Amino acid sequence: MLWLGRVARQAASLAATVLIGGLLTTALVRNSPGFDADERQLDARLDDSTRALIQAGHAENHNVLRFYARHMRGLLHGDLGMSASLQTPIAGLIRSRYAVTAEIMAAGLAAGWILAFVLALAAVWNGACARITGVFSVAALSLPSAALAVLVFVLHGPVHSVIALVLFPRLFDYLRNLLQDAYAQPHILTARAKGLHPVRILVRHVLPGCDRQLLALAGVSASMAFGAAIPVETLGDLPGLGQLAWKAALARDLPLLVTLTMLITMLTQICNSVSDWWVRE
Repeated sequence: MLWLGRVARQAASLAATVLIGGLLTTALVRNSPGFDADERQLDARLDDSTRALIQAGHAENHNVLRFYARHMRGLLHGDLGMSASLQTPIAGLIRSRYAVTAEIMAAGLAAGWILAFVLALAAVWNGACARITGVFSVAALSLPSAALAVLVFVLHGPVHSVIALVLFPRLFDYLRNLLQDAYAQPHILTARAKGLHPVRILVRHVLPGCDRQLLALAGVSASMAFGAAIPVETLGDLPGLGQLAWKAALARDLPLLVTLTMLITMLTQICNSVSDWWVRE
């Protein structure tokens, strides 16, 4: 029965976070400068009646609570709404773009984890490597993801390497400290003193003792990867959810921004809840 209560609390926390996140997004976008501005009104071919229709479309979203309640009613019935700027159903936009983002994130997560884990392990095993990898980590951390994306595109590198480079310094320090603590345990010191192969020590003794912390870090890194995907897709003109979120922000597309915010918040909370559940088990 205890696990049932935990599931109920996690579900309630997820629902509250998603609802509050959507409401805050609605309020921030609605009160942002230039919300009522629409570049379509600059078209000299439009008559007064068409411009009036455009103004009326913005007027429907002036009341934040009324818009949010109407939007939530649509979500409960499976209707994600219509994008105001693209004039396309939001559900169709998400279906056509999520695969691009998922592919970039999966490749970037895998490459970032491999790079961070290998260099963290080298830093623990070798003091000289620790200094070199530390400098590399600080250099990667000091560069914003947009600058890394531009650098990779100029060098014609793979797109997912940008996400890997963004994740690497954030994973490296945690993994290095985690492995240092693990290798300092008495039973591992004994195994190394007996001359066991380093790979055997790693697989049989170190990793099983760190599995919960590693899974918790994996859940957090998934949300970091999506944050890095936004500038990557925008600068690389890749038709993913990150680029869609950027276009929605520029156009102040309230229905699309609210839906994407709630979707991202829900996925982030699910990843964090799953990793937290595993750590506590």
